Amino acid sequence: MASQNIEEDKRRFQLELEFVQCLANPWYLNHLAQQQYFKEPAFIHYLEYLQYWKRPEYAKFVVYPHALYFLDQLQHAQFRDYITTSENTQEVHRMQYYHWMYLRNPSKESKDNQPVDPTPAPPGTFDQTAISS
Repeated sequence: MASQNIEEDKRRFQLELEFVQCLANPWYLNHLAQQQYFKEPAFIHYLEYLQYWKRPEYAKFVVYPHALYFLDQLQHAQFRDYITTSENTQEVHRMQYYHWMYLRNPSKESKDNQPVDPTPAPPGTFDQTAISS
């Protein structure tokens, strides 16, 4: 009997992980919105329940970190409404692409091309109020 529970828990873990990872795809979110899932209170509660995937002991299994970002965004009705249209979904997809392309792993070339000035900045060239307590 205990082995059956272990198998059920393993299966549930796999299914929930797969679903959470699907949330990284803006077009899948659009599909869910088009199918009216975001209008169902039970589905919204399920999305709240899935927040446990953000804890480190679970997040380490998530391959697509944007899934956790979108899981957070789906907690807000404004985002659920926003992702309903194709135009907005395209914009989210475009922003996601640019994040992956340019922000996630800045290219080594761009780091190497930046000149380094070894001379210290002259005194009084920064805002003293930013560092004073």
